[in-house]
Amino acid sequence: MTGPKGRTILVTGASGGIGAATVRRLVRDGATVVAAGRTSDSLEALAAETGCETVAFDLTSEEEVRQALENLDLWGVVNCGGWGGEIATPQDSDIAVFDKVIAINARGALLVTKYAARTMIRLGAGGAIVNVSSQASLVGLAGHISYGSSKAALDNITRVSALELGRYDIRVNSVNPTVVMTPMSAWYWGRPDIEGPFLEQMPLGRWATEDDIAGPIAFLLSDDAAMISGVSLPIDGGYTSR
Repeated sequence: MTGPKGRTILVTGASGGIGAATVRRLVRDGATVVAAGRTSDSLEALAAETGCETVAFDLTSEEEVRQALENLDLWGVVNCGGWGGEIATPQDSDIAVFDKVIAINARGALLVTKYAARTMIRLGAGGAIVNVSSQASLVGLAGHISYGSSKAALDNITRVSALELGRYDIRVNSVNPTVVMTPMSAWYWGRPDIEGPFLEQMPLGRWATEDDIAGPIAFLLSDDAAMISGVSLPIDGGYTSR
């Protein structure tokens, strides 16, 4: 695979499991990686481990995103920053939580795309953007009214951005993972009444690992994916094929 060697790629949400795994993979592939998080402190260990650069900004603040990115020369972006919100039915949903999930997962990714794309267009070298979406955007998942809605919006941001940015040789795609079983997700997905029935419906029958997600992200950033744009790629063990 012709990877991103020598290219500068921003990874948001780099303090999380998928984001950190993606940083490690891209650094290993020879990219210059700028790891982004809400605070610099959350990225210190990753920077010490990988040698990545770091930048801190709040995804919900357009001014912070603009200031962080306007002078950052980028070839690629991985929009991995996100928040799960709550498990709730439509009738019990906390609208304040819904608004925050949308603000981080969809609006935040659009803000990063807005300012990164301006620089990518100015540099004139093309590029690639990968948005980390979810299987929750492709099928209805009980309790996921806020999260699923935010990721469905992100998939549409992917498609429209691919349409608008293609003329500049900038590709935009999404990856749509199943659950990565981390301590953060185990409180819900690790419950026997949830985990067992869910995995029984998944052809591969196991949860994803962070590296299972980082690999396809690296592929979509590579020249081997040079004719792939505007897709939402399930990484879900076949769950959404049912």
